[in-house]
Amino acid sequence: MGHSTTWQISFARASTNSQCFSMGYNHAMIKRYATLIDSPSQFGLSPLLEMLPGKLANAFDLSTHGDLHRWQHVLESLPELRASKIELDADIPGIGLPVDSTWDIRQSIEAKLRQLHPWRKGPYLVHGVLIDSEWRSDMKWRRLCGHLNPLQGRVVLDVGCGNGYHCWRMVGAGAKMVIGIDPTLLSVIQFQAIKHFAGDFPAHVLPMGIEDMPRRMGAFDTVFSMGVLYHRRSPLDHLFDLRDLLRPGGELVLETLVIDGGVGEVLVPEDRYARMRNVWFIPSCLMLEKWLKRSGFSDVRLIDVTPTTTEEQRTTEWMRFQSLHDCLNPDDPSMTIEGLPPPKRAIFLSKIK
Repeated sequence: MGHSTTWQISFARASTNSQCFSMGYNHAMIKRYATLIDSPSQFGLSPLLEMLPGKLANAFDLSTHGDLHRWQHVLESLPELRASKIELDADIPGIGLPVDSTWDIRQSIEAKLRQLHPWRKGPYLVHGVLIDSEWRSDMKWRRLCGHLNPLQGRVVLDVGCGNGYHCWRMVGAGAKMVIGIDPTLLSVIQFQAIKHFAGDFPAHVLPMGIEDMPRRMGAFDTVFSMGVLYHRRSPLDHLFDLRDLLRPGGELVLETLVIDGGVGEVLVPEDRYARMRNVWFIPSCLMLEKWLKRSGFSDVRLIDVTPTTTEEQRTTEWMRFQSLHDCLNPDDPSMTIEGLPPPKRAIFLSKIK
């Protein structure tokens, strides 16, 4: 049976079972995941792959998202170019060189990618076009990469991955398979735009959240959760979900907002935090260590605590909305606009007991 036939049958079966065939059926977007759906079973991802066609059909239903037509048109209009050089293990992942295209084509690429504004994660360099994103995601990667168990040959999950910047860095570090999940469709489309130029590397960003993942998969060698915990109404449930996705002996990389303080200290914003509505719990490092241990993790290590600065998060031409500068008190930058401690982020590593 041919490669494409396999995923089409899988999609048809899932769509029939979940009644996903509708006027919004988006064959083109789902086809982009054919390689993943047909991945070898030795990756241990069968529970995810069996449910994936139905999830994709729902997420990419053209009748339920007003901007999806426009974003998909951008994807389909990107030029086909051969990249003479691809460098993923770099602060600015580079795909192709200016010599691979003409000036007119580079101008067209930039104009099309700017239509996918705002670019939160990055930076990227695509055939000479620099995507200067809001976050300097390379700075976070530098803080953690030297502490990880080597990613060479590992199956990795990145929860809340945005447009997949760190997924590309994981592939560059030698990961065998990287799955990113994020429910924000624009982020998924941005990843697909980068992948259009990079080619068929073993990296995939799925339009789903951790609550959509199969329960107790136990399939991943390394699981990343960066910038997610403080958005969860139940942080301990999130930690249990992360634990259940790891294989025995697997490693968790947890990065989140923290406050100064001792055991038992947690900031619970009354309303917004740094203009964000959906921030629920910001623990001290000692409190977060206890949460991890209570959730079944061992060998808990705090490897970094770094205040977030306007060097790392800022407004750019590729993200023109408010950023960190607008979230701090203009008269006292040592406080947020709400009078709360400013953003500080910690990175923990831990394993399953």
